[in-house]
Amino acid sequence: MMILGIETSCDETAAAVVTDAADPALRIRANPVLSQLAEHRPYGGVVPEIAARAHLDHLDRLIREAMAEAGIGFPDLDGIAFSGGPGLIGGLLVGATMGKALALVHGLPIIAVNHLEAHALTVRLGHDTPFPYLLLLVSGGHCQLLCVEGVGRYRRYGTTIDDAAGECFDKCAKLLGLGYPGGPALERAAEGGDPSRFDLPRPMKGRPSCDFSFSGLKTAVRRAALALGEAPASQDIADLAAATEAAIGDSLIDRTARAIDRFRAEHPEGRHLVVAGGVAANRRLRQRLSTLAMERGLEFVAPALALCTDNAAMVAWAGIERLRLGFTDSIDFAPRPRWPLDPTAPRAIGAGVKA
Repeated sequence: MMILGIETSCDETAAAVVTDAADPALRIRANPVLSQLAEHRPYGGVVPEIAARAHLDHLDRLIREAMAEAGIGFPDLDGIAFSGGPGLIGGLLVGATMGKALALVHGLPIIAVNHLEAHALTVRLGHDTPFPYLLLLVSGGHCQLLCVEGVGRYRRYGTTIDDAAGECFDKCAKLLGLGYPGGPALERAAEGGDPSRFDLPRPMKGRPSCDFSFSGLKTAVRRAALALGEAPASQDIADLAAATEAAIGDSLIDRTARAIDRFRAEHPEGRHLVVAGGVAANRRLRQRLSTLAMERGLEFVAPALALCTDNAAMVAWAGIERLRLGFTDSIDFAPRPRWPLDPTAPRAIGAGVKA
């Protein structure tokens, strides 16, 4: 089976050709990704209109590049998958329109992929991780703990009641003048810092639920940054960056530990803790999650770094997983800016509308 995947949910324009080869190392035939960092850097964040226009300008070329790199034509494909949501509606419309048009012209099935499901299943692209597994899905727009029981079968244990961890990384990096994108910049700055110098809160730590909160941490970082004055020394910045990274990590580890207890009680056969999403590229977080998993008798698995941030290979793989089960979509599928993986999960108290 071979699928063309299209990703346009935020600020990466991407196309990929993926197969279900027995060897995971041979599955990704092509995976070009065009980052829009230069376009959004002057604004310190993603501008939806600019993102949508960039998708329009580059998606067709990236699809041609992916097909050429894979050495195939459209008759060789078994379907076309695209991110149908959640995400920025302008970008979603670009990808969905392109995917539908190509599928119609070439007589191929359409698979509208939940972008979060693509992240959730990425670990199976590279590792064939069996169901069920516990997933920490952590990115700029989402922070959730999910029990992944199968394709299309997700039970949410916890979510953020305000901001996502990745958004906290980005905003705190901006407060510290570290530039855009903030997450990688803060991680680099933290390497030379003392995480114990600043006393920052660990939101929700010790609470009985598996929910997250990061807005209060952002406020604390802002106050600490202002107290350093207008021209803080580089060591001050490094120390506050290290303290911020440690506080975010402590919150994520505490919440994940609670979710592990629930997961093991409900699924004693489950053997894996998985992390996915852009923040999963943070090396110290990976190390801490690996240690936590080992202490709790689980195996820690994470996608390759290149597959943590948004890409089309994960969309194509989710398309393969869904098409295997006969899940396809009709031409009238409407992109969804909000599309929860577990629609039955109660809305977290204080949560915004980021589901």
